[in-house]
Amino acid sequence: QVQLVESGGGLVQPGGSLKLSCAASESIFSITRMGWYRQAPGKQRDMVATIFSSGYTDYAHSVTGRFTISRDNAKNTIYLQMNSLKPEDTAVYYCKITTTYRDYWGQGTQVTVSS
Repeated sequence: QVQLVESGGGLVQPGGSLKLSCAASESIFSITRMGWYRQAPGKQRDMVATIFSSGYTDYAHSVTGRFTISRDNAKNTIYLQMNSLKPEDTAVYYCKITTTYRDYWGQGTQVTVSS
């Protein structure tokens, strides 16, 4: 059973940076895209950033220019570099890998932006 394990969350002051990682426990085949989502208390889970198998990336408007998604295929890992963090970025962040046959989700990592 493939597992996705996120890490890198924590408490950071406004304007600070964090880098999230999402490592798969084994190689995943037929990947179409990989992404990061977030869910704040009382709100729906929203897409933050996506990287497609082609390498094309897509970002939510609210994080464009501040967040960067990347991947290391050799390590079965995706990353989310988050800069210029704002209190409204506070949420649980989840990684998701989409294949031609199913989706895989991580367990989530808390990011709190507060002074």
